[in-house]
Amino acid sequence: MSLSSQDIERIAHLARIRVTPADVLDVQAKLEGIFKLIDEMQAVNTQGIEPMSHGLDMVLRLRDDAVTETNHREKYQKNAPQTAEGYFLVPKVIE
Repeated sequence: MSLSSQDIERIAHLARIRVTPADVLDVQAKLEGIFKLIDEMQAVNTQGIEPMSHGLDMVLRLRDDAVTETNHREKYQKNAPQTAEGYFLVPKVIE
């Protein structure tokens, strides 16, 4: 895919990136390299290959979903100015 200078300027405008006229050729070469790589990747035959969820074929160790700490609510709320039904009461900030 070939990009013109106007294409580069339009892409830069849409992406809200400042590209000076001196940088247009450099950006154009880099974008064309990216498009060439995408074309090469799309040319690879992936028929019959199962998609992977991750680049590394690994399994995460899982732990039991069990409570490991005791409830300290009363201890934490002991010094609070106001509480109700296990919640901290705070002054209204927004009218």
